[in-house]
Amino acid sequence: MAPAKSSGDQDFPYWLVAATAIAVIVAVIIVSNDLYAQVLVTVSRGVWITIFVTVVGFALASVLGLVVAVMSLSGSLVMRQVARFYVEIIRGVPILVMLFYIAFVGAPGFVFAWNWLTLPLQDAGLIEPLKVRDISLLWRAIISLTIGYSAFIAEVFRAGIQSVDVGQVEAAKALGLSRWQRFRLIIMPQALRTILPPLGNDFVAMVKDSSLVSVLGVADLTQMGKVYASGSFRFFETYSIVAYIYLLLTVGLSLALRALERRLRQAENRRGG
Repeated sequence: MAPAKSSGDQDFPYWLVAATAIAVIVAVIIVSNDLYAQVLVTVSRGVWITIFVTVVGFALASVLGLVVAVMSLSGSLVMRQVARFYVEIIRGVPILVMLFYIAFVGAPGFVFAWNWLTLPLQDAGLIEPLKVRDISLLWRAIISLTIGYSAFIAEVFRAGIQSVDVGQVEAAKALGLSRWQRFRLIIMPQALRTILPPLGNDFVAMVKDSSLVSVLGVADLTQMGKVYASGSFRFFETYSIVAYIYLLLTVGLSLALRALERRLRQAENRRGG
């Protein structure tokens, strides 16, 4: 007898039909209304910055998170404690505070340390002193999101790696596979099944949290809306369009990730059958 499906699997996605209908209606209003069309053209200039910040920030956060996760599973007590310290401290700091700290404390501190270390090269005329303004606010925002999200992603990777059966790892070790080969061929392919859903959720969350970079003046979607609304006093129309675009991005990504997860699960079931 086939296993009974959960109510979530049996439910027809009426919510998606309703959301699609609303999205179509809003799109028609935007196309037919000159004011909404003008707002859309103006704020959509920041969409690419939002996408760039999210993609680059998430890629860097995933790499850093994987490194921290591996450290937390290391045989070295020092590395495990350093990784745990990093995760607990970073997760306790709000993303907005992290943005301000990296932008206005971390960047000047880095410039001071860099100029101090490279002082002999500067005296020799080989390089110019670095200035705080040389570090763009865009990259300060990306670094802030990278650090802030890496702690959460590290926990996702750690849980995924620990979900792999220890017996398979021991069998691979008995076959003479190196640590890197065991990680690449045995651990990660199986861990990805556990990692993918929460990792996708973190990606969608970063799309929304990327709006916080507007506080630094980065010309993302939210900042472009803020500038237009403050100049035209069309707050309702502007922020309605901004919310509409964010919903298109986040809901679209969520549906794509669910489809990918479902396809991977079906492929796994076929292999198992």
